[in-house]
Amino acid sequence: MVAQRLSVIVPALNEARGIRAALDALAPLRARGHEVIVVDGGSADGTAHAALPLCDRVLNAPRGRAVQMNAGARAATGDALVFLHADTRLPPHADELVLFSLQTHIWGRFDVKIDGRHPLLKVVGCAMSLRSRLTGIATGDQAIFVRRDAFAGFPEIALMEDVAFCERMKRLGPPACRREKALTSARRWESRGVLRTIALMWALRLLYSLGARPERLARLYER
Repeated sequence: MVAQRLSVIVPALNEARGIRAALDALAPLRARGHEVIVVDGGSADGTAHAALPLCDRVLNAPRGRAVQMNAGARAATGDALVFLHADTRLPPHADELVLFSLQTHIWGRFDVKIDGRHPLLKVVGCAMSLRSRLTGIATGDQAIFVRRDAFAGFPEIALMEDVAFCERMKRLGPPACRREKALTSARRWESRGVLRTIALMWALRLLYSLGARPERLARLYER
């Protein structure tokens, strides 16, 4: 199957302050015939109401990024799926880039740039992109995309669903590693402290690789 139409799936939880800007950024894709689906995980701030006029569909699903993304994928009508965090922006002409990549690959991701002032954030973004290029493992900040006929679903676990998904997809084929950058918010790093967040994320990945339960990792992350 040659992919021609994208379904961009945006899982959201209490994103009312930023969801309009996120969806406005996707308006050119909708104008070119692509689909945008927001999957709300039980927001208490009116996220779903704010999103409704700016996308093709708003769905409700139980809280959990993997559960929400799978719900969006089931409802999608496009030939290819793009999973986009509400605080991440796609690079220009992302539809052309994705569709071109999916002619030779069944899935892929973008490099990433973190939108923040701290000087370490540029290094973090470059390190994330390089690590992903070397390992074939992407994070949700990198706007993972996949042909719909190859999508088997995200493992519905509490954390590291993106890592588990990439491990599964690597068995089917290597990712298309686009050098164009998805721009993601620095709020996660800035709210907790850049160095602390770097240490936390590396620790969580190490614990996951050693077999720690995702539920336990999610509790550590939320603290």
